[in-house]
Amino acid sequence: MADSTLLAIKHKVRLLTRSLSEAQLSDIQLTQYINTYVQYDFPETLRLFNLKTTFTFYTLPFIDTYSTTTNPASPLYNFTNKYITTDSPIYIACYNSLFSQSREQFYGIYPIVNSIASIGLTGNGTTQQFSGVINSQQAQVPPNSNQLITLLQNNVLFSSIDINNNGLAMADSPILDIITGNPTNFGLLYNALTTNDQPFNPITNPNGPIPVLSLSAPYKSAVGFPSTNYINYLTGEFVVTFPTAPQNGVLIDSQTVPTNPSLPQALLFFDGEFVVRPVPDQSYRIDMEVFVQPAELLQNGDVPELNEWWQLIAFNTAKKIFEDRMDYESLNMMMPSLKEQERLVLRRTIVQQTRERTATIYSEQSATGAYGPGWYQGGGQF
Repeated sequence: MADSTLLAIKHKVRLLTRSLSEAQLSDIQLTQYINTYVQYDFPETLRLFNLKTTFTFYTLPFIDTYSTTTNPASPLYNFTNKYITTDSPIYIACYNSLFSQSREQFYGIYPIVNSIASIGLTGNGTTQQFSGVINSQQAQVPPNSNQLITLLQNNVLFSSIDINNNGLAMADSPILDIITGNPTNFGLLYNALTTNDQPFNPITNPNGPIPVLSLSAPYKSAVGFPSTNYINYLTGEFVVTFPTAPQNGVLIDSQTVPTNPSLPQALLFFDGEFVVRPVPDQSYRIDMEVFVQPAELLQNGDVPELNEWWQLIAFNTAKKIFEDRMDYESLNMMMPSLKEQERLVLRRTIVQQTRERTATIYSEQSATGAYGPGWYQGGGQF
């Protein structure tokens, strides 16, 4: 079998660029050139069938947003770098579900309805700390019992006006589990008027980014728990401490988004984050199709995902070297061979997709259903 290892690719590149010695092109530089093409240029210029795979992750109870995590054990670890694009169909708990990349469409179907209500207390000009329970259902909660209201995380705000008629606003930042990095049912309340989502800068942004707190379970009794500024997303219990006292007689309002957790039926992908609706009441499996980033070639014995790619990788690596050397005469002489390799690599994908019918509204309706082939038996979003 023909050699398609990284060592063979390096040898081919050195022949093409006439750089046979380490003095002309070091092995470290050559490996960098090769992996720059493999990981960044290759998947963007050629969307090959073999780079498409299935990606799976699991929802968490009462959590609606999922983003790249730093936990290597999570399927979402380094997601934005490992996977290039996401695509439908999307299956949630094995049901074909709505997939959207438009916030307008998604929140048009599942609007965020903000509930603004008084916490039942007013300012007196001296008291800064207030506690209670957000009662979104406006019902009598029996003593020694907890309600289950499930507030949407990152959408809690306590507001009022201080004695100088300045605004007061305390927003929430979900407290994370220190081991998994997943959001918990508690949130840290922080001063939203002096904090933003930009990186810390001692001159332009001295207040720094939105605070993120990680604790170990049980969270409420853990060292470092913000007992003077927290919200329980499941029960509505809160303690809020404003930076200055609310004005005498002025209402203190809570702004929250109550949810009704159930089986999710739609998925939004935007800004590198997945958002599900309805908010899940338990863990559900989500499957989707993605284009994956090719793996790095680091050891001399490493081979590409498909052995046939090795010559294309070598030619394109040489192309990068010629570009950096401003050697366009050699580059133009090599381009016919490079394009030939592109056609050969694309051939497998073209043949694979040639017999696939373009999907239409009629192709789904004529699919085989529970009662045999015919109209109205096709699948679809539920």
